Amino acid sequence: LDIACASSTRSLFRARSLFRASQGPRVAMKLASVKLRLSTPVRSRACASIVGVSARYSGVGAARVDQRHRQSLALPERRSAAAVRAVPALLVRSRHCSSAAGDGPPPDVPPPEAAGELGDKADGSASTASADGDAASAAVGSASPVGEKEQASQALFALPLFRKPAFPGFFHIIQIGDQEILDFLQSMRRSGQGEYLAGFMTRELPKGLSEGDGESAEPLVAIPPTAAASAGNRGQNSGGASEGGAAKTLRRDTGRVESGDDLAEIGTMLQIVSLASHPSSAGGQVVVMPTQRIRLIKSISKPSPGHPLCAVFVEGIPDIEVPANSDDIRALHHEIIATMKDLLKTPFMYKDQFEQVIKYYNLDDPLKLADLVAGMSTAPRDELQAVLVADVPVDRLRKVLMIMKKDLEHSRLQSQFKSQIEDKFAKEHRKYMLMQHLKHIKRELHLEKDDKQSVIAQFKEAIALLEGVPEEATKAMENELSRLSSLEPQSPEFNVSRTYLDWMTVLPWGKHTTDNANIDKAEAVLNEDHYSLEDVKERILEHMAVSFLKGSTQGKIMCLVGPPGTGKTSIGKSIARALDRQFFRFSVGGLHDVAEIRGHRRTYVGAMPGKIIQALKITQVCNPVILIDEIDKLGRDFRGDPSSALLEVLDPAQNSAFRDLYLDAPVDLSKALFVCTANVTDTIPGPLLDRMEVIRLSGYVFEEKVAIANQFLIPQTMDTHGIKPEHLNLSSDALILLIRDYAREAGVRELRKLLEKIARKTALSLVREDEENRRLTVVSLDNLKKFVGQPPFTSDHMFHNGMPSGVVMGLAWTAMGGKTLFIEARGHLPRNDKQAKEIAAGADAGEAGKEGAGQQESKPSGSGARLRVTGRLGKVMGESSEIALTYARLFLKELSPPNNFLNEASMHMNLPEGATPKDGPSAGVSMTTSLLSLALDMPVIPDMAMTGEMTLTGKVLRVGGIKEKAIAARRENVGMLVMPMSNQADYLEIKPHLRAGLTAHFVDHFDDVYRLAFAGTGAPILATSRGSEVVTIVTPKDAAAPMPISCLTPSTSSESTTQPAAMADQRWQEVA
Repeated sequence: LDIACASSTRSLFRARSLFRASQGPRVAMKLASVKLRLSTPVRSRACASIVGVSARYSGVGAARVDQRHRQSLALPERRSAAAVRAVPALLVRSRHCSSAAGDGPPPDVPPPEAAGELGDKADGSASTASADGDAASAAVGSASPVGEKEQASQALFALPLFRKPAFPGFFHIIQIGDQEILDFLQSMRRSGQGEYLAGFMTRELPKGLSEGDGESAEPLVAIPPTAAASAGNRGQNSGGASEGGAAKTLRRDTGRVESGDDLAEIGTMLQIVSLASHPSSAGGQVVVMPTQRIRLIKSISKPSPGHPLCAVFVEGIPDIEVPANSDDIRALHHEIIATMKDLLKTPFMYKDQFEQVIKYYNLDDPLKLADLVAGMSTAPRDELQAVLVADVPVDRLRKVLMIMKKDLEHSRLQSQFKSQIEDKFAKEHRKYMLMQHLKHIKRELHLEKDDKQSVIAQFKEAIALLEGVPEEATKAMENELSRLSSLEPQSPEFNVSRTYLDWMTVLPWGKHTTDNANIDKAEAVLNEDHYSLEDVKERILEHMAVSFLKGSTQGKIMCLVGPPGTGKTSIGKSIARALDRQFFRFSVGGLHDVAEIRGHRRTYVGAMPGKIIQALKITQVCNPVILIDEIDKLGRDFRGDPSSALLEVLDPAQNSAFRDLYLDAPVDLSKALFVCTANVTDTIPGPLLDRMEVIRLSGYVFEEKVAIANQFLIPQTMDTHGIKPEHLNLSSDALILLIRDYAREAGVRELRKLLEKIARKTALSLVREDEENRRLTVVSLDNLKKFVGQPPFTSDHMFHNGMPSGVVMGLAWTAMGGKTLFIEARGHLPRNDKQAKEIAAGADAGEAGKEGAGQQESKPSGSGARLRVTGRLGKVMGESSEIALTYARLFLKELSPPNNFLNEASMHMNLPEGATPKDGPSAGVSMTTSLLSLALDMPVIPDMAMTGEMTLTGKVLRVGGIKEKAIAARRENVGMLVMPMSNQADYLEIKPHLRAGLTAHFVDHFDDVYRLAFAGTGAPILATSRGSEVVTIVTPKDAAAPMPISCLTPSTSSESTTQPAAMADQRWQEVA
């Protein structure tokens, strides 16, 4: 201890005697005499330092030193009272901060702050500084009285450890994220009290901190952390840490706890080596040297403001003695050393620390070696705490060896994964380098040109092989090829030009397929794929005949219009098969972007040609069959009108030079056959519809559905569901009922669904049984409901016992086919004039509100009569009701002048099924007949349906959907039809078997409608008719096609197949 002090000889002798009296170790004192006269406070400070150091190394209690040597500190003539008062505080600090272990070098002794301030301050200031030191120590020393058991214990501040415990024998770096804890430790250290701490693991991890979160606390092994310590000292002196003194990102190695109960029982005493603050964030790091294991006896105080660490009583745990001749310990010791050497061969996390341990540390002590290994391990905190707690040498070594084996296995796996990734990367890199060398060698040997030249050469070769390319297209390709040669491969324009040339060279310029010239073969193909559809088949055969006679093919545009499920889309494939052409289909339903038809301009990113050019590329011919599906559902928005773009495509006079916006070159589409499909023609624009040949598919009647089910649907359903004919028996009666009461739509899509439902249930019953026990499933009238449920249809007949007056059956056309529609009219006359006025007033009051609800009202001026029409009618049908009421009044006045019912009564006309929208002019005849039947109180003749548009003069005008309406009437067993005279040709176009059993009357004036509707009912009869002669067409029932009865039925398993054909025909007549 070097002391530069100018003092009297007597003072120095007294200081020396103080050391001897305190029974402390001998300290060599080198006294240098300084000729400068120092003031008394300086000499007092030097003496106080000597006393403080002596007391800290002697271990003698403060009270004992105070009693024996207080008088010795009295300096002669110039003693300082403040220095004398500072000594007890130094001794108290030394008692609570002294180390119980005598091993290891003595710690550095910082100069007491209280005594250091006495040089230039008065006694009062020095007393204040000394009092601060007493207050700091009081946080530890103000616990409850110490008992006999607690006399050997010490009071220390407890530093909680979150991630891993600190093992004695080597340095540990602890990151402190809490700035208040770091400030508290620095203030304790400045006051000479923060030399030792008690380090304890927390019983549980704090919330928000997982065991694998971040890295574990890194130990500093082999040499004292001089650099860190010096950096920490500089940080304390300068107020901040250097760049090497703290980590960039602080771990949460320590923090606050609520009380000492959250700490583990066994820990270590930590001697603080250095403290350093983080330069850019809160917190810092502390380097500690664990000295020995300690046990927590009692918690003194909880953390409080200004004291973030809790104070605890601890006692030292003596070191375990290792038995001299223990084979188990020797074997475990050697195995740990061998495992350490194995870890050095792997990329272990603390490989450098292990190397330093082996080089500089003595590995003869197995327990110290176990502590070193456990401190450097990455094992879980619970396993490391178990090593710290273990008090049996063999158990501690076993736990450490187990931890090392796990670290070794983890390191081997890490090395294996690393080698696999490196090998994979090395192979790919080697392949890449070899490919580059290969390209270079080929280029040097002139075996391969660079990418740009090879691409240009390929395009030139492809262009030379093209035939029949238009001149404009050839020039476009040559210009683009010359442009490509001037571009760099890395340029974006290079890829644009390359893609354009790809499209131009891949198109089938001048390539055609030879059409089938065998008419019989084409007809056989069409009949094989579809039943009925004679109009479509005939049109295809006509196209083939024209091409055969002319010697060249010409593309046409056909539009198939019909209800859903009638085979419009599938007929396109059959047309391609019959003509031996390629087939391409695309749907335009909901299409809004015109670029899908005409392509994108090449200025856009990702531009490509339209669907038409894509069809030619996919089919590789110029004359494919292109099916444009759902053309009636085209959209239109700000991106353009696709229907306008289709005008050029579907116009035979323009599509010979179709110009796609992407290609910007003419393409001949005149050889392609375009087939369009639609459900209705109302939504197709007029100019587009004018360019197409419309072929209507009205739907299938009962006989056609039976034939389609037997020839197509049933075999396809069996094949797709894996059912053999011997596993299912679908009787003909069940099939008839299935079509009649379950599948009444115009197409056969619903019928297919029902057959598939039966097949699925049959397949389930077969799978549940063993293969040898599988039985035949019979579907008959009795159990049909078990397979398909209750029938959704029964009959459109609302009045089975005859229709009352005011009710007439009309015929309507829908997108799903034809349908019968009843029109009901009811009314009554007012009893007196007052009631008539009330009716008229009520009509005026409710007229405005009922118009918005889809109800129509007609009321003649100056009278109380009114007509209310309901049934969700459209505007056209509402106007038809007004025309019907007006003409009915005039006609009734001529027929029966005294009858004023239509002029005075309150009437209501209704069309049932109000949820279904209804509109159209074809109900005028039916409405007029219904009003006359109500006024005359005479029902019309039964089994009669009518359709036609009325005028105010009584003329019956032409309507549409005659075929659908006739099929609907025949389905409902209606025998007589009344139709406009101008629809006679439409009716005659219907096949005889579709109108078998129907009697159709064609009229052109309502007078003939009245005579036919009320014939034989007793109603007044007109003397003459203002119309032309009625034309009646009677189709006998014999014209109906014989009903096929072959169903999904084995030849010997059903009674229906054994019946003669005549009986089957008779049964069909009854059903029909």
